[in-house]
Amino acid sequence: MREGNIPFREAHHITGRAVKLAENENVPMAKLPLEALQAIDPRIDARVYNVLTVDASVASRTSHGGTAPEQVRARIAEARKAK
Repeated sequence: MREGNIPFREAHHITGRAVKLAENENVPMAKLPLEALQAIDPRIDARVYNVLTVDASVASRTSHGGTAPEQVRARIAEARKAK
């Protein structure tokens, strides 16, 4: 949703609908067909699959203090230096 310039409030609502669909279909979100996601919101495109797994979602949080592995390693290094 970030790449599609969808405001957070809208993206949050869209994501909630996608989560509900995945739960109803008893599949992980990454297994939902693109057509099903586009039925929720036509602005969704194939790039959505780049962040629909837990690992991809964690890795996408690259801002300072984020959950991306390089950010976590940086914070660990800072903590070790502070000892």
